[in-house]
Amino acid sequence: MGLGGYPGDSMLDYVLGVARGRKVLHVGTAGMENPYAALDWYERLGASVLRFNPWPPEDLRAFTLAHDVILVCGGNTANMLAVWRVHGFDEVLREAWQSGIVLTGWSAGMICWFEAGVTDSFGPQLAGMRDGLGFLPGSACPHYDAEELRRPVYQRLVREGFPPGIALDDAAGAHYVGTELHAVVASSVNARGYLVAPGGEQALETRVL
Repeated sequence: MGLGGYPGDSMLDYVLGVARGRKVLHVGTAGMENPYAALDWYERLGASVLRFNPWPPEDLRAFTLAHDVILVCGGNTANMLAVWRVHGFDEVLREAWQSGIVLTGWSAGMICWFEAGVTDSFGPQLAGMRDGLGFLPGSACPHYDAEELRRPVYQRLVREGFPPGIALDDAAGAHYVGTELHAVVASSVNARGYLVAPGGEQALETRVL
């Protein structure tokens, strides 16, 4: 489940409600493994933490697959994906996804699951990145209502040949089952999800939690 921005309590309740259990793994690679963030997620959800610095746990696969939810934080998407691939975590995540573990996150933790995404990994000007994990087809853009450049940059990229996809306002989330969009939910009455194609954007039906 991709989240456009930092999740509030109602969004977290929704994520836990679709998971098979309540064991959460916090992956803070994109945010440089901030220890304060790890502590925050432990206090909020009792989340375990996965660190790759100075190295990942020896039992990375078993440790990861012992959880019900994998929560990926925001930050630098490109750096995060590079670290994951060096250690084979991309394949562990694919196995987790195929086994029914809920994969979720916001910002970098939203776009990483797609083939492509709009990112500030390379600078504040925003750019299209075609190096996602590719579990979900097409592209994704978070912070659609919160950052001035997001909407025009994403629409321009798609018009110019970037893969079409989904955009989420900060308080919205997109719930996929397999590779199919199941629902768009929001913790604010003003938040929406959108399909973005070369011809423009289409607002998606969004359920307020």
